[in-house]
Amino acid sequence: MSQVESENTNHYCREEPLTGHELRDIKDATDLYQSGSFKLQIDALLPNVRPKESGQQQLDHFLFSLRAHCISIPSISPLNPLVAAKVLAKQGVAVPFAFPLPSQDAKWKVAFEPPREFCVVGSWANKISVKKQSGSRFGVDLSVEMPETLFQEKDYLDGRFFHKKSYYLAVLAQSISTAFDVDTFYSSALGDPRLTTLVLRPRDGSTSYDFSKSHAEVHVIPVLSSSSPLSLSRLFPSHANVRVPSSSSPSTFPTPIYNNTILLSTDAKEALVSTHELKNALPAFHDAYTLLRVWANQRGYGDGELCVRGFERKGPFWAGLLRYLSSGNEPVGTKSGSAKSRKPLGKGLSSYQLFKAALDFLAKQKFGETPVFTKTINGHKCPPEEYITHHPAVFVDATSTINFLSDVPLTSLDLLSHDAKETLEQLSNPGTSSDTFADCFLRSRFKLSSRFDAVIRVDLSQASQNQSTLALVEHGSSDAALLASISSILRRGLGNRTQAIAILQPVTPYRPISAEESPSISMIHIGLIYDPAHAFRLVDHGPSADDQNSNVAKEFRHLWGSRAELRRFKDARITESVVWEVTTSDERAHIPVSIVRHLLQLHFGLSAKYVRTLQTPFDSILQLPDDVRRLHRATGEYKAALTAFDSLVRNLKALDERLPLALLNVSPVSEYLRYTSTFAPLPIPASVSAELPEFLRFLPTIPIILEFEKSSKWPDDLKAIQKIKLAFFEIIAQSLMTSNPGLKVSALEVYTAEGWSFSAFIWHDREATLLDRIIDPSKTFIGPSDQKYNAREQREAKVAQELYTRRFIHAPRHHRVIANLCHKYSAYSGTVRLVKRWLAAHWLLQAHVSEEAIEIICALPFVGKKLKSTESAATVPHSKERGFSLVLEFLTDWKWEEPLCLPLYEDEYPATAPEAWTSNGPDAVAVHRLRAFAREASKALHNAETGLDIKRLFLHSTDDYDIVIKLNPMVLPRYYQNINVESSVWTRDSHLGTTESTPRPGFDPLPLFLADLQSAFADTLKFFADPFGGDRIGAIWLPGMGAPRPFRALAGFSSKPLPKEDKAKEKELVMLNRQAVLDEIGRLGTGLVQKIIIHECV
Repeated sequence: MSQVESENTNHYCREEPLTGHELRDIKDATDLYQSGSFKLQIDALLPNVRPKESGQQQLDHFLFSLRAHCISIPSISPLNPLVAAKVLAKQGVAVPFAFPLPSQDAKWKVAFEPPREFCVVGSWANKISVKKQSGSRFGVDLSVEMPETLFQEKDYLDGRFFHKKSYYLAVLAQSISTAFDVDTFYSSALGDPRLTTLVLRPRDGSTSYDFSKSHAEVHVIPVLSSSSPLSLSRLFPSHANVRVPSSSSPSTFPTPIYNNTILLSTDAKEALVSTHELKNALPAFHDAYTLLRVWANQRGYGDGELCVRGFERKGPFWAGLLRYLSSGNEPVGTKSGSAKSRKPLGKGLSSYQLFKAALDFLAKQKFGETPVFTKTINGHKCPPEEYITHHPAVFVDATSTINFLSDVPLTSLDLLSHDAKETLEQLSNPGTSSDTFADCFLRSRFKLSSRFDAVIRVDLSQASQNQSTLALVEHGSSDAALLASISSILRRGLGNRTQAIAILQPVTPYRPISAEESPSISMIHIGLIYDPAHAFRLVDHGPSADDQNSNVAKEFRHLWGSRAELRRFKDARITESVVWEVTTSDERAHIPVSIVRHLLQLHFGLSAKYVRTLQTPFDSILQLPDDVRRLHRATGEYKAALTAFDSLVRNLKALDERLPLALLNVSPVSEYLRYTSTFAPLPIPASVSAELPEFLRFLPTIPIILEFEKSSKWPDDLKAIQKIKLAFFEIIAQSLMTSNPGLKVSALEVYTAEGWSFSAFIWHDREATLLDRIIDPSKTFIGPSDQKYNAREQREAKVAQELYTRRFIHAPRHHRVIANLCHKYSAYSGTVRLVKRWLAAHWLLQAHVSEEAIEIICALPFVGKKLKSTESAATVPHSKERGFSLVLEFLTDWKWEEPLCLPLYEDEYPATAPEAWTSNGPDAVAVHRLRAFAREASKALHNAETGLDIKRLFLHSTDDYDIVIKLNPMVLPRYYQNINVESSVWTRDSHLGTTESTPRPGFDPLPLFLADLQSAFADTLKFFADPFGGDRIGAIWLPGMGAPRPFRALAGFSSKPLPKEDKAKEKELVMLNRQAVLDEIGRLGTGLVQKIIIHECV
């Protein structure tokens, strides 16, 4: 063995035993992460979301230069705040004063003195910064300590502290913008001028202070010194520190948010030290914090595309959460009693364990009911009762001064809890997602249509600004007060109808230092996640009639306005109530959105014009035109079809005495009887049929399976069995028509007096055995058979066997499973119907993708891949629109080569989708088109807030087809189902009426013509069409058909010799005769085809 080989062998053959740390990593990968790859993915993620070392030196150089400059800024003597602001305005710098604005006769003054101390604080100082979802720069928080001589003891009153702070920041902005070649901006988190900071970015082309390689920006934050004259006791939540200008006497209302905002200016250094100590004491803190921030950023709890209201610049909350878990809580009383003491987590937990512990806490914690007080070192500085009384949600830090959630609405905390539950479900059951790691940490959750059951886009430009002065003082701006009011009213109005309500707003943009205020919020999105047990109830009950004068009754009437009324119910109760009148199931599904519309109109003056949702347009996609239903003069729907089926079953069961064998079972196998047909079934009674034109007379047939008792008298020959079946049908037909006047039975079809059509098939299990013997004669066990079968008979037997298996084995079982899903999940039926409509509109349904396969694919968001979900699971959609969006996301990246396994059948766990539904497609061409359509549709839904016309998702372009066959809509019985139907076709009087009145159930020339084309030109063209009233058929030439090839008999396509100029080269080559193919298509479609459009190849 050579030396190199010896070294390689020693490298791979390790003699030392594994260390304890390595053994633990291996065990964690299998037990904790449930996947070795998941742990490797986390290890690869962490370094990619943290700052790089490059550029750090340039940033430090800038920070040192900035400090040296700021401490040398000359002092400014005290001035009236408005006078001081005018001086800066002349230099192009605005002072971002907060409400209430200072007056000309103010007795206090603003001044400037060089800062006492500079300190880098926050996540950058502790080296725990995490990349933002939007990929924007890292934030370097620089606290600038304002001298205590600038403040007076009562500066906590009437916003005086914030005015002095704003002026101080403006002076810094003016000086820095003049001395440094950097870009300067103001940033006000949550649109609150009290939280304004100065943002410094490297300027493009600058050479003196270019720290762009660090991919960071500096946030200058003025803070109070520890020796400031402001008294901490005056900033407790119960104190009223703002005297409302319109009041003759000082306000007696407490200002807890205002007080907490002042306290935030005292916390920077303490938070820095606290986080540093926690990082040293908890080895896994850094990685756990990174995972938590990445998870939160992907869901809008930070700076990104959209921000969940209240979580903008809430970085300290996440570090405080991990501190609380590791140190425990301070047990205090709660609104519902005493809180239990929470034991701290062990210091030896891994980062993943700590991350899951944080999610578990968020999923279970009800912040609106149970306050959270982190374990303190020196006891409470403020009585806990004050926080509990004056804050809706309480999460107090270890210093017992800062409430992280003072300005976070309860709706946002409900959403946070829901998102944590959803992620825990995915981590506990990896089969619920195709890629659990990507769903948790990589995939953005800003595709609102797949995240929320309902998405409402609200234009706030016309909202009535009727917030009280106290609300403006508390929240800092009119926009913040408006959103707080919207959040509170919607949460009260929707109650337990929703699991979570999200108010999503754009992140407050940076503004020039010449702008005093942040731009107003003009548009928000409201996302609703339904509670399926309560979301669609028809009545909201209020206080009883005996409590009419109580405050509760007054609040109820104020909340609902004219909708509230006294009603007497069947149990003799008389209560204040709100009743939502609906006539269809679609209208009932709109009740939560209707509540939002009503409350926004009543309390904020926002009419339906300014409150838009995507639900109603989706409903119209699944409904027939109103004039079509009026011409049919019938009310169909699924319940009517099921009633007709039950009636037929009773009639068949009543024939037992007239049949030679007892009827054991009648199995439905139709989409019309399991709530998944694209359009609700519509009967056509004979009396109506005569008045309808040809293109409105489509009547679907509903297949059913008849199973008789077993008997040895059945013949042992396939042809004889078919004759026996015909005899059974003859007896059934005569008996049914005799016992039920008005019922028509012809061969296998039953046409009821109400206008329903059923198609019956008899199942005899012996047929499968006989078909097996034809396909493989060796399976005959009773001696050798003299019967010889040729290849043609065996091919026909294989086709018959596939049909038998699909119709009698898979179809009944599939029907039962899908019907159960429709009953178990309220949104499943609508999801399937929308996806079928979408696929049909893009000419893929039935011909390339079977409807049963789509029903299985649509079950994925509901049942997952490994564990069946319940209706209340956080990952399960509760609206058809959300289900549709989730299916589109799956189809976008569908790897059709891999089997799709779903736990649909109890006896198979998991069960692969039967090949019976995918044996005929989709092929590679269809899947490629399907993924492309899904990608575009998913992108369009994501951009729906810009005003998407939903119908555009279902409009199909024909530009990429080589041939388009235009059909005559006058002879298409389903044309009225066309997505782009022209109602003028059936409104012409000349077409109303026909001499033929006999219904033709199931007759539709389009699929028949399409089947003929696919059979005749299988080796030449691939065809596509919309089965729901499509009036065009698209076709593409198969690859390679344009190339010359040697002549041979039975080539499978029409050919012709090469042109004369090419004969000299190849005399025996032929080419496709395209014109002959087109002529043959026209001949086959005589009376159906109007014209054939040819798209020239570019």
